Amino acid sequence: MALSASASQPHAVAAPVAEPLLRVVDLHTHIALSSGIVKAVNGVSFTVGRGESVGIVGESGSGKTMTCLSIMQLMSVATARIASGEIWYEGEDLLKKSQREMQAYRGRRIAMIMQDALAALNPVLRIGDQVGEPVRYHHLETSMARIRQRVVEVLSAVRIPRPEERLNDYPHQFSGGMRQRIVAAMGLSTSPGLIIADEPTTALDVTIQAQFLLLVRELQRKTGMAVLWITHDLGVVAQTCDRVNVMYGGRIVESGPVRRIFSQPRHPYTVGLLESVPRLGEKRRRLHQIDGQPLSLMRLPKGCPFYDRCPIRMDVCRDSYPEKTPVGEDGYVHCWARTSTTAASPAR
Repeated sequence: MALSASASQPHAVAAPVAEPLLRVVDLHTHIALSSGIVKAVNGVSFTVGRGESVGIVGESGSGKTMTCLSIMQLMSVATARIASGEIWYEGEDLLKKSQREMQAYRGRRIAMIMQDALAALNPVLRIGDQVGEPVRYHHLETSMARIRQRVVEVLSAVRIPRPEERLNDYPHQFSGGMRQRIVAAMGLSTSPGLIIADEPTTALDVTIQAQFLLLVRELQRKTGMAVLWITHDLGVVAQTCDRVNVMYGGRIVESGPVRRIFSQPRHPYTVGLLESVPRLGEKRRRLHQIDGQPLSLMRLPKGCPFYDRCPIRMDVCRDSYPEKTPVGEDGYVHCWARTSTTAASPAR
């Protein structure tokens, strides 16, 4: 008797799914104030793959920076705490690490490029000492000669002219763009697997910004590091990221590949952000603006946080938070208007 087709064919073995470098699961970070609890991060989940560029974009106060500070466990407010969630890096849960153990991660395996380079650099310490400090702290080199050589190499990598001659200079002797490169050099000096770039181009003019973004992309190709970009600038996202997460009210309201987000945005907030960006060759008397103001993270609604500002809101949006609706192979949106099972009528 002939075997059936299913019995005669060997079972296909599924390819193993690679573990992401960084995986954040349902993260909640709260700040306790005398007037109440600020839910700065309210259930955020996302991943960053090895060598990948991922963006988190949103208005000021949406929870972008607090998300990153939670990953590093460097919340700047004394009353801030991670209420719940998981943060996995290379298969290890960072939230189970002690502060001493986290010190071995910070600057060595995960580094951060701060927003204000002038504030990040110590004005009374020489550049060579500051760039070399992470190398000394993590004992990556032992002799001063080897540390100096490593500092020269990383300064050269970020295109600081004549790095050997500038090791003894102070931050005020460099331009804004050069200072930002030096801050990047501090992060790169330990060859981390992940760089968190928190609004690194805010203080730069457009020419220097373009040079800095190109530099980071080149360094990423050479070293294989992953980059998590925190920004409100959609132009930065378009130039640097593979995937983007759109945050509003402490939540990620839409996520997906950059090309899809820019060409087919699904959440009304994402649409509003994109329409607010001027486009070459397009004449408009005034730029689009999203009506209303960002909501207070101390008084979050039980429904969609974008409800009061949404042009397509429905009654159900006010009463419950939208479910996750898949979009394409690698994306999703939290919006009742994009959920085909929703049969609610528009709010009046």
